[in-house]
Amino acid sequence: MAMVRALFPSQYLCMNKTKNNAQIGSKRSIQVSCRSSNQEDLLSQRQTSYNHGDEFGLQVEVEEKKVASFNGNEGVVFEVSNINAFGQSFRDYNAKSERQKSVEEFYRVQHINQTYDYVTKMRKEYGKLNKIEMSIWDCCELLNDVVDDSDPDLDEPQIEHLLQTAEAIRKDYPNEDWLHLTGLIHDLGKVLLHPSFGELPQWAVVGDTFPLGCAFDESIVHHKYFKENQDINNMIYNTKNGVYEEGCGLNKVVMSWGHDDYMYLVAKENGTTLPYAALFVIRYHSFYALHKSGAYKHLMNEEDKENMKWLNIFNKYDLYSKSNVRIDVEKVKPYYLSLIQKYFPKILRW
Repeated sequence: MAMVRALFPSQYLCMNKTKNNAQIGSKRSIQVSCRSSNQEDLLSQRQTSYNHGDEFGLQVEVEEKKVASFNGNEGVVFEVSNINAFGQSFRDYNAKSERQKSVEEFYRVQHINQTYDYVTKMRKEYGKLNKIEMSIWDCCELLNDVVDDSDPDLDEPQIEHLLQTAEAIRKDYPNEDWLHLTGLIHDLGKVLLHPSFGELPQWAVVGDTFPLGCAFDESIVHHKYFKENQDINNMIYNTKNGVYEEGCGLNKVVMSWGHDDYMYLVAKENGTTLPYAALFVIRYHSFYALHKSGAYKHLMNEEDKENMKWLNIFNKYDLYSKSNVRIDVEKVKPYYLSLIQKYFPKILRW
């Protein structure tokens, strides 16, 4: 069941007082320079460098670089922190803490229950989009009551994370308004935890995503718990390609069910005018085995490879913008309402 909290700003500002101040202040800045007006050239030049201590991104270090930006400005932009909201490295699933114990238990249950047949059933059920009709912003506000049990880096309500991500992107890419809105809505599918959307268990909504119908790659976090998944008994599902063909394209791959795939379905079926790159980011932003460890690349087609450029850019903001620094919602709300009006109908089917 989702964790529910009332939104008391002073409560969040006072959290985690025991952190090491020196750690909290440890940040590296990413520099930006504009070398070309050609957007494709700029995209290929953007080279934020990460050194991951292992396949799960432990002990993250950020190398300072001057990288190209689409904003035409030179100077310090989004600051990448090495430390999460708990004073630990981002995505460190081996850290010793009570939070990590609950995160590991989450993944144990998720890995047991996410099967090929289960996902097929859920996509058919939720693909009907007959749960409720609501605007994008009203749906954002529902996330005041949702905390992601799978996240080792933050235990704030999810609306905080949405705004932190969107605003961090906006600093670096002021002219890419579609990417700002993608940041705002990328986790909006977590409303599946809310009673109005079926109140699904956390393991069916959040956490890293992975393909079903083929072998579980060892880079998937807490891989050991897949031994209790019933798909492990299917010989075809335990081969490299499984039920797929090499190069078939990720669009043909059945991914574990959760907020990513749900929000992709909502946006697509409601006729969003966001570019396909935005839908790709929404659908695969939790697919860490791919974009952090390079697993499952053999299933990608050329369009997937092209869109991975945007997903890799987006991931920095999704992961490293998490903090206890709050966004002034009323100040930024008019801007995001204008983007919602530009790219979505007023009321959506969910």
